[in-house]
Amino acid sequence: MTKFEIRGLRADVLIGENERQEILKGVDLTINSGETHAIMGPNGSGKSTLAYAIAGHPRYEITEGEVLIDGENILDMSVDERARAGVFLAMQYPVEVPGVSMSNFLRSSVTAVRGEAPKLRQFSKELQGAMKDLSIDSAFAARGVNEGFSGGEKKRHEILQLELLKPKVAILDETDSGLDVDALKVVSEGVNRAKADGEMGVMLITHYTRILNYVKPDFVHVFAQGRIAESGGPELADVLEADGYERFVKVGA
Repeated sequence: MTKFEIRGLRADVLIGENERQEILKGVDLTINSGETHAIMGPNGSGKSTLAYAIAGHPRYEITEGEVLIDGENILDMSVDERARAGVFLAMQYPVEVPGVSMSNFLRSSVTAVRGEAPKLRQFSKELQGAMKDLSIDSAFAARGVNEGFSGGEKKRHEILQLELLKPKVAILDETDSGLDVDALKVVSEGVNRAKADGEMGVMLITHYTRILNYVKPDFVHVFAQGRIAESGGPELADVLEADGYERFVKVGA
């Protein structure tokens, strides 16, 4: 059982050489293995900042607080060390890496996380099986990472990484954005497969309830003005769908 804890997290975004703005204003959250926590909130509330700050993006500076995996503060780690410790981030806008094939990238990533290189034949079989489950053409394995991929193909590739790396906690930053209904189902099924053994906790950042029809949350949190404004069960998502975020924005203003 893994416990992922965010304690009193505050962070600034670095706008320029001498300019910064506080975005996270004291975030507290605990995610246990097997739990799915949906983070919902209006644009500009700090949801993506939370994801990138945890992952170690250099544009965001932690000014206070801790992020713990089983009691160990990952904020003391480099970005790659955080990944090896079990943190995975599916980005809202996955980047292209020309010249590096998907298969080489994924095998290198798996090697780094697992601590040893999988046998080539074994990994090829594992990769092709995961690609088939996500309806990714096998020819994509030889293409550059995300190079020329559509938005939906990039999101499927993020979930392909998730299934192969098997992290302790997965942070999914608006993985549903830009997906049509069919792609949303495929991506959601991939998330559900990854969490089926109960070993992984999920932080699912989204604006809308549609992905929550497929990836069922245990808890829903409203994120507004840089902090969690309210928490509840799955029914809270329906309230937000009906009423919006206005009352939370007004309270935090």
